[in-house]
Amino acid sequence: MLVDSHCHIDFPELADDLPNVLARMQQNGVTSALCVGVTIEHLPRLLAIADAHPSIFASVGVHPDNAADPEPSLDDLLRLAAHPKVVAIGETGLDYHWHKDRPEWQRQRFRTHIAAARQSVKPLIIHTREAAADTLQIMREAGADRVGGVMHCFTEDWETASAALDLGFYISFSGIVTFKNAVALKEVAKRVPLDRLLLETDSPYLAPVPFRGKLNQPAYVRYVAEEVARLREMPLEELAAASSDNFFRLFSCALRP
Repeated sequence: MLVDSHCHIDFPELADDLPNVLARMQQNGVTSALCVGVTIEHLPRLLAIADAHPSIFASVGVHPDNAADPEPSLDDLLRLAAHPKVVAIGETGLDYHWHKDRPEWQRQRFRTHIAAARQSVKPLIIHTREAAADTLQIMREAGADRVGGVMHCFTEDWETASAALDLGFYISFSGIVTFKNAVALKEVAKRVPLDRLLLETDSPYLAPVPFRGKLNQPAYVRYVAEEVARLREMPLEELAAASSDNFFRLFSCALRP
């Protein structure tokens, strides 16, 4: 059994082919997936998919890249998080790649999401890009360790991973770990404790080898699992079972299939 802990099957590239996307998941032994929210505006379409399919779960959040979106209030996030298929708060965090001026609005949005996670008692899904130090600082200041969560699509160094682990967070690996030039990330994948490791696709983006550059989908989390199992020199079945157990332990509102 495999779980895709982070995907965006509500995006048009996958939503327009949803029956086939779900069928390919089943064919590859992917029993569940977490469809992650990035805007409030499009949350209804995400929840409609989750409501229609017992194996699909949802989260609520506004991505740090989305500068033009209305700012979600704490009340907004808490109201939406009450939906029974919402198992997490996010995608949230900091992204200085596109916002090199390090805007305060982005940091305040992150703090609001952490507050919502703490009040709803649902874990965080954290995005960080070129902002590791500030991300960790806000996590500490805002009490993210009280609720925990996952550092999604992890691409940072071991020092960052270790700091996140110390805060009670899980580390999730995407198709990037299969890329030949991801040498440092492969080392992190070897070192993360097995009981704190998750797998994801971040589809429709970041397709793993041998599909790199093509449309990604949850079924391809199998290729991520195969690479991480190879790096850790362990059977695929053992890694799949451990990462799936980790998913349902972290996202405790999600019901196993």
